[in-house]
Amino acid sequence: MKVIFLKDVKGKGKKGEVKNVADGYAHNFLLKNGYAVEATGGNVKVLDAQKKKEQKEAAQELENCKELKNTLESLTVELKAKSGEGGRLFGSITSKQIAEELKKKHNIKIDKRKIELDDAIRALGYTNVPVKLHPEVTATVKVHVTEQN
Repeated sequence: MKVIFLKDVKGKGKKGEVKNVADGYAHNFLLKNGYAVEATGGNVKVLDAQKKKEQKEAAQELENCKELKNTLESLTVELKAKSGEGGRLFGSITSKQIAEELKKKHNIKIDKRKIELDDAIRALGYTNVPVKLHPEVTATVKVHVTEQN
């Protein structure tokens, strides 16, 4: 019997796949528990429409990320911190502080986990920080750390 998987089933199929499975397995497990539906003409059309919609949404998300990249690369995030001799900071600037500053000053909400800061910033001056917005889009934000009076 041909079925369309609605959820991932370990060892059998992933969501959205159309596969041929044993009739008993389909009736007694997959259909009964809502893991799959029978692959009729109407259900296949619904699946195709759903896939097209997902592709369209993915393309829109990629376009939004590219626009956000252009916006981020034109900005400079200004942060103040206490420092000692030679421009070394007491403490450090973290990705969380950068994300909060972007939200507060520029009203751009970015998850701190997307800010790829290898090690916290520990010196005054400018630092280029990569931000992974999408698997295909990475922006670079300038962070300017100045001395706090």
